[in-house]
Amino acid sequence: MTGFDLIIRNGTVVTASDTMQCDVGIRNGKVVALADRLGAAEREIDAGGLLVMPGGIDSHVHLAQPTSDGTVMADDFESGTRSAACGGNTTVIPFSLQERGKSLLASVEEHHQRAAGKCYIDYALHAIITDPTPQALEEELPQVVQGGVTSVKIFMTYQDMALNDGEIFKVMEATRRENALTMVHAENFDAIQQMTERLEKAGQTGPRGHAESRPIVVEREATHRAISFAELVDVPLFVVHVSGGDVIEQIEWAKRRGLPIYAETCPQYLTLTADDLDNTNMEGSKYVCSPPPRDEANQKACWDALARDVFSTFTSDHCPFIYESDTGKKKAGADTSFKYVPNGIPGVETRLPILFSKGVSEGRISLNQFVALSATNHAKVYGMYPQKGTIAIGSDADIAIWDPHKRVTISQSMLNHNCDYTPYEGMELKGYPVTVISNGEVVAENGRPVGSAGRGKFIPRGKSSLVPTRRPCET
Repeated sequence: MTGFDLIIRNGTVVTASDTMQCDVGIRNGKVVALADRLGAAEREIDAGGLLVMPGGIDSHVHLAQPTSDGTVMADDFESGTRSAACGGNTTVIPFSLQERGKSLLASVEEHHQRAAGKCYIDYALHAIITDPTPQALEEELPQVVQGGVTSVKIFMTYQDMALNDGEIFKVMEATRRENALTMVHAENFDAIQQMTERLEKAGQTGPRGHAESRPIVVEREATHRAISFAELVDVPLFVVHVSGGDVIEQIEWAKRRGLPIYAETCPQYLTLTADDLDNTNMEGSKYVCSPPPRDEANQKACWDALARDVFSTFTSDHCPFIYESDTGKKKAGADTSFKYVPNGIPGVETRLPILFSKGVSEGRISLNQFVALSATNHAKVYGMYPQKGTIAIGSDADIAIWDPHKRVTISQSMLNHNCDYTPYEGMELKGYPVTVISNGEVVAENGRPVGSAGRGKFIPRGKSSLVPTRRPCET
């Protein structure tokens, strides 16, 4: 076969199931040939000594998301997708937040407008439901799902987002009817409020108080409660950003019972600890996220769970706020209580290098597991496979070429996000993406963007592989 737009030669092609030496032929943005030796192309990339893997899919990022308190998210779709591309990603799935009192359908349409003309790589959307009115669940959710937004996230914490038990039940009934996947941020809001009041009375208002106010028991309890509701309604459930052993036990308990319960974890739970929040002069607020980082024992529990495939995906939960800003981490002042510090840290660009270095290079997971956790499982869970998440004939030519021996020390100066810090400053890594290709076009090389904003497109998603096909009489 001849007439390729691009051939990637001499590389080791790695998918979630296979590792092989072959050339990859690309035409019109698709993979069209895999062979020992392909003919000519307009452009060739010599990947000798390098790994050729599916471009990463980060299925948990927050970009241009509105807030109710004047906080401004650091990254919009332009800077967020640029940063993602430079870290080896070719698709991101941000969240469209329905603000209380507003339309669910309109919130999705508004988020599309925020993305229009700005994306370096492809994007999809999840819908966050904070106001589960009959109109939202019965009239608007079907339209949202038909528009390719086939996953819904609910919160069990945060003042302006938490749903009560009855509302959670109603949302799950609605997602069951519409064949959508339910995602949950599981922390007990009332318990966190009580713990926060106790800490404030004791004068413990520094950033470390954030971790103390959200001990793992509040995550464990909420996770068990969400699993119980999912069992009652008979829906699969995806638990996001699991932080440690007690919650992993709940996930495995449910799996042993045959329940369709799935989960993800993130870099902060593998590499950071609550001690990082102890930094003085508000520096600890750079590590404030929810759930908070735990301790080394919980780090090990998360690594062990990754290795034995308890987690379906590995995401960044990229939720960036500028540190030196009155609309960011310091919005309430330099000496504010932890409860006013915006929750979230940047990580979309460093997610995959951290997993590769600490996971593959240090022998905790295999290359094939890396691909599954970084791309393939995301595509399957969120209804994009095999268009995305693999290197196969007919798939989108979304490819990241990695140098497994390249050594990099993470620093703010090297990153492409719009945040003014990274919580992983100074971390030494082995293995880094050197060329990133989205739909057959090179979008990043050696950690720098070479593509242009506006070339990325929206990916309408099908039904999640986790959601069973039901007959009408079963809904």
